[in-house]
Amino acid sequence: MADEIGGAGRKRGADGLAPGTSGRANLSALRPLVGFAARYKGRIAAALIALVVASVATLAVPLAVRRVIDHGFSDAQGDLISAYFGMLVVVVGFLALGSALRYYFVITLGERVVADVRAAVFERLTTLDPAFFDASRAGELVSRLTADTTQVKAAFGASISIALRNAVLLVGAIALMIWTSPKLSALVLVALPLIVVPIIVSGRKVRRRSRIAQDKLADASAFAAEAVGSVRTMQAFGMERETARRFAHAAEEAYDAARISVRARAMLTGAAIFLVSASVVGVLWYGAQAVLAGTMTGGTLGQFVLYAVFAASAMGQLSEVYGELAQAAGSAERLGEILEALPGVTAPERPRALPEPPLGSVAFEDVRFHYPTRTEAPALEGVSFALRPGERVALVGPSGSGKSTVLQLILRFYDPEGGRVSVDGVPLTEADPVALRRRLALVPQEPTIFGVSVLDNIRYGRPDATEAQVREAARLASADVFVEALPDGYATLVGERGVTLSGGQRQRIAIARAILKDAPILLLDEATSALDAESEHAVQEALDRLMEGRTTLVIAHRLATVRSADRILVMDAGRIVEEGDHDGLVARGGLYARLARLQFSDAQDRRSQAAE
Repeated sequence: MADEIGGAGRKRGADGLAPGTSGRANLSALRPLVGFAARYKGRIAAALIALVVASVATLAVPLAVRRVIDHGFSDAQGDLISAYFGMLVVVVGFLALGSALRYYFVITLGERVVADVRAAVFERLTTLDPAFFDASRAGELVSRLTADTTQVKAAFGASISIALRNAVLLVGAIALMIWTSPKLSALVLVALPLIVVPIIVSGRKVRRRSRIAQDKLADASAFAAEAVGSVRTMQAFGMERETARRFAHAAEEAYDAARISVRARAMLTGAAIFLVSASVVGVLWYGAQAVLAGTMTGGTLGQFVLYAVFAASAMGQLSEVYGELAQAAGSAERLGEILEALPGVTAPERPRALPEPPLGSVAFEDVRFHYPTRTEAPALEGVSFALRPGERVALVGPSGSGKSTVLQLILRFYDPEGGRVSVDGVPLTEADPVALRRRLALVPQEPTIFGVSVLDNIRYGRPDATEAQVREAARLASADVFVEALPDGYATLVGERGVTLSGGQRQRIAIARAILKDAPILLLDEATSALDAESEHAVQEALDRLMEGRTTLVIAHRLATVRSADRILVMDAGRIVEEGDHDGLVARGGLYARLARLQFSDAQDRRSQAAE
């Protein structure tokens, strides 16, 4: 099952995310973060100044040590030694101050950048069309937004701070090593390629392993999000242990991938430290021979050794940081995929304005459409119809006949492959989707209720509405009575997805939301199909008030709810096969008559059984 979880997380749909198996092993995936950091040039400048102060103070220490060894002890001048050590205290003070400021500025810069990245990634997600989400898993996307940004923050904050410090120290130490002893420095520089090449090669493996580990973690997170979101169904079917077992398996795969990634990093760090330290020992031995031969002073060797230690330490820490940055590059790459994703549905460069005031007309002209993830069969094939302003039209038909697809195209969640969809005489591909959707109000079969207050839920879509307007919308939706009976009335928090409300209550909140939006075109998608008889009656009354004066397109399986429609369009296999009113369609004896006969006979049987 965990393999299925991983496979589902890495599949790519028409507009979904690319699989996380890129083999290009470099740090270029971190490049987009530089653009985010460039917004804060003042903070970067302050960090660089602090970095220079700390590095200069560090590199000044061996100079003082050399003077003490070569002059202080030989001349036996205690005062001179005290002066040198006093200066060392001052140098250490500058080192401490510079290090503290460097750490503060770099870490806060990392926090700022990652906060901006999170906001940018989420903003991009809100602009992507449903086709993108059809090919992606919500839990996997949330993992990118949380776990991956946390990984980037750790690297871009502390790791960048350490990298900058050690890079400056390495360059400064090498320069001063050459100044101190060109011969010894030549030996060190000859050994550098033997140190750097293995680090770079190992870093590539670290990045690949890190990307795989993050993908496995995202797969496990996606499975957990689905399981938690459907906990009632899980418990109702007694799947607690099986679900826990499947997640444990997925988590174990994530652990194994992380362990392999960490092992690669550990090997990289160990190899770098050994190579660097061994080269320092070799150079130190050679320098000791020069001191014994009288061609070099002890102070000069001591100064050179300290710079060599600084360089070795910097190289070792850089190798460790390189591993961390390579790991972060895998996360940055996953974030970059979202930032680079483009919506398939966009506003044209010069959108055509919709007429004012709104007319409320809708027209389909020979529309053809396949879902990007289901290309084997058409969802709509040659659909044509028109809704006149103020008209009530019902769409009925078997499941999978294309009814909901019609609503998806009116909302311009997708664009048709052929034909044209128009609202108020303007083809939707020529209009701004935001302007279009302001003219549409949707009441779905399963309304989305957020874990905030009733007031905020009704006001969703019109955040500037007053409380009085919200209360009036709730009254028209027959929701005011049950809302006022809640513990805190309109301020009551309803729980995630409105879990504390009944189906009828959630539906009436959705209707109040549509009433408050006051759009000229109303789309009802099975708005009463999941309700009991009492709730359906209350909701239907609210819908009747909502439909007054609006162009309405109703999708319903229950034919009793569409009898009052001005027209009924019957769909089958993506086509409109019948059109007319209820009585005329029943008399025709076609698909609608068969659906009506089945439903009404079932209803009669239920009433008879209840009477018995």
